[in-house]
Amino acid sequence: MSTFLHQRQPLHLLSDPYPISPRSTTNSQRPLSIFNRTGLIVLLSVLVVLGVLFPWIGMSQGLFSNPKISIKQWRNYSLQDAVSFVAKDGTVIVCAVSQPYLPFLSNWLISITRQKHQDKVLVIAEDYATLYKVNEKWPGHAVLIPPAPDSQTAHKFGSQGFFNFTSRRPRHLLHILELGYNVMYNDVDMVWLADPFPYLEGNHDVYFTDDMAMVKPLEHSHDLPAPGKKGRTYICSCMIFLRPTIGAKLVMNKWIEELEAQPWSKAKKANDQPAFNWALNKTAGQVCTFNLLVSIYQTSQPFLKRDRARMV
Repeated sequence: MSTFLHQRQPLHLLSDPYPISPRSTTNSQRPLSIFNRTGLIVLLSVLVVLGVLFPWIGMSQGLFSNPKISIKQWRNYSLQDAVSFVAKDGTVIVCAVSQPYLPFLSNWLISITRQKHQDKVLVIAEDYATLYKVNEKWPGHAVLIPPAPDSQTAHKFGSQGFFNFTSRRPRHLLHILELGYNVMYNDVDMVWLADPFPYLEGNHDVYFTDDMAMVKPLEHSHDLPAPGKKGRTYICSCMIFLRPTIGAKLVMNKWIEELEAQPWSKAKKANDQPAFNWALNKTAGQVCTFNLLVSIYQTSQPFLKRDRARMV
């Protein structure tokens, strides 16, 4: 940062020892006293100049110098730098956000702050506007991993833009695992009602929640569920906790492969979640997984079912 700063040279407002008009022989021998009328006028003039000029100098530095420094700093801010800055006890909490979803981010952060885990949050910004906005308010807690997606608009579920946005997720998570950190991923359209970490039992590779919780008892098995009608499970990718193990990295790499094998098309409007489930299913037996209890990690399904019943 020091390379971006410069030191303003001090102003010498009274550096000229001689007045503009020539001295008279009589006045040259007479010292100027601040207690006579002329001295008081000179002193008052100096105070006025200092009072007007110096605040403007400070203001111009604040308005114009610092933003240039911060913009250049955050453009060069790497994921490695960011994770090492925010991680606490080897763990980082991650979300991925673009500018249209900043209100969701605020809501999510409020809930995490209530559980006193906000210091380990890292926002993966999917556009430069989000990168600058978050770091302006919360320096060091946002990073952009190039290339940034082109569009700044909100993408609908099932659109190509939504697929492009979410398909970057496993690469981000894999990179953090390769740096040696535990990582909890959250979508920002959720909130924490309690501290989730005490419920991450044991030393499993991957922790997740079931998206078909309605048909399961509250105290269901922690094992990977049986595949559904489509031949795969219905695990939600909205909340995932990973340890930096061979098993977790295997799942992330398989997730990336599945996304590449099932790209978005108009005929088949893919998203990242089926690929995540295929990755879990195809690595079953090689990875130690943990299905979090529905009684603790509730999905939106029961609430949606209740609301639909009210509407009928």
